[in-house]
Amino acid sequence: MQSEVRKRLLVIRFSALGDVAMLVPLIRQVAERYPDWEVTMLSRQQCAPLFKGMSSNVRFFGADLKGRHHRFWGLDSLLREIDYRSYDAVADMHDVLRSQYLRTRMFLAGKRCAHVFKARVQRWLLVRHNYHHKQRLVPMIERYRAVFTELGFVTSGIMPAADGCVPDKTNVGIAPFAAHKGKIYPLERMERVVEALGNEMEGRGEKVLLFGGGEKEQTVLEEWARKYKGVESLAGKKTMDEEIEIMRGLRLMLTMDSANMHLASLAGTRVLSIWGATHPWAGFLGYGQKESDCIQLDLPCRPCSIYGNRFCKYRDYRCLDISSEEVIRRVKDAIGGE
Repeated sequence: MQSEVRKRLLVIRFSALGDVAMLVPLIRQVAERYPDWEVTMLSRQQCAPLFKGMSSNVRFFGADLKGRHHRFWGLDSLLREIDYRSYDAVADMHDVLRSQYLRTRMFLAGKRCAHVFKARVQRWLLVRHNYHHKQRLVPMIERYRAVFTELGFVTSGIMPAADGCVPDKTNVGIAPFAAHKGKIYPLERMERVVEALGNEMEGRGEKVLLFGGGEKEQTVLEEWARKYKGVESLAGKKTMDEEIEIMRGLRLMLTMDSANMHLASLAGTRVLSIWGATHPWAGFLGYGQKESDCIQLDLPCRPCSIYGNRFCKYRDYRCLDISSEEVIRRVKDAIGGE
């Protein structure tokens, strides 16, 4: 008996990890609501674990953007590898030169195409220090949802809020790093937070679990784990899907505006997030997270950057001048500490 022929949808988002993670619940919904469609996620290979365990009509294709798929002739090779003529629709969730080229080629081949509106002008206005009418931008999840809607896919009820601590959850997670300096809470202050919360959690018979990525980060976290009671570093010891599973069992995650904030959101865990140069109003707050759980200072120079990659004009990153005592208090309040 011949297998059923499905329509095919290609979803494109190459980076960053947190932005790809925000697509996961939407793709899960589309795949489950439209079983007659095969959904292929095109991204970097490092994002593949995010799409494990989905329904059988979800596929993942890992692009090698630093190797065989580099530059435009590499993109031509990528088009052939994904068999681009076999798709019926394309959702470009990135809208950068690479994805624009891919979707244009597919549009010329007669495919239905839609792309995310990134509100570049509104973002520019949001980070202007002399702009006195800063406005909250549409969350990225809603921008992604609009692309699916344009292609005829209805989505709703993305994820319930991670509200409060589930009684059978244990331990607190801390992910103190981010991609750019403007988003990283000063490490000497974070070390004091780790020490205090390690003592708190050990008194409960639990732990502080540290999450990180790069080799330098792992060295710092291992040092903290050796110095302080009730602290364990998971950096470099677990795969991404193992980390998400561990996050699922945590009382709480303390993060920066980083990929770990979004991974914890996928796990359905409440997050306290520290914000510096960036701001939740830019639309990148994690799924199910509340702005009241964002630890931040109300300064006229914030946000100075959408991604946290601009050098502080005051040279002191005053946006991150939040006391360690305040962070400790917020975490203890959230988990019911004394």
